[in-house]
Amino acid sequence: MLKIWGRTNSVNVKKVLWCVEELGLTYERIDAGMQYGVVNTPEYRKMNPNGLVPTIEDDGFVLWESHAIVRYLGAKYGAGKIWPLDLWQRADAERWMDWAFTFLAAFRPVFWGLVRTPPEKRDRAAIEEGRKTCAELLARLDASLASRNYVAGKSFTIGDIPIGCHVQLWMRLPIERPKHPALEAWFARLLDRAPYRKVVDVPLS
Repeated sequence: MLKIWGRTNSVNVKKVLWCVEELGLTYERIDAGMQYGVVNTPEYRKMNPNGLVPTIEDDGFVLWESHAIVRYLGAKYGAGKIWPLDLWQRADAERWMDWAFTFLAAFRPVFWGLVRTPPEKRDRAAIEEGRKTCAELLARLDASLASRNYVAGKSFTIGDIPIGCHVQLWMRLPIERPKHPALEAWFARLLDRAPYRKVVDVPLS
């Protein structure tokens, strides 16, 4: 059985959980990271020397790094479905997967500042700067989505998973957001998917 180490409120773990739920895979999830510990044990570090989550084990194969895991699972279990067989479409999907890291760099101080930092310790200037940068970045995604239903075209692919997890946090934070009509329509389409509602659109923590 597929095993997944990681806590459910980790955005990177959500990427993997959403992927396996879309694929309908049977899996076991083991709490790890932050309050659960585990990641600094010798056993875990043998699997993942970075001491981060998520990590998976699939038929004896151990893999870490959330985007690599999503690519692997998509290729093995979702070829022709969420993992495009067409090379150009797959490259397009993977481009948006990697672009999610660009968004994350700007978004991290916003999320951590508002959700995981006590009010008296928040860096309001850093939060606001991050919010403005995120809004500018999402305008690019919005422009691309104006002519397509999902990030790589008409159908849902692995490309939607990473940025879809980050955008859920963006949409649920108590912040000012500029209007991005195509992005908002795409977010609504993601919310129509039961796996997204189950493991991604959960309360922020």
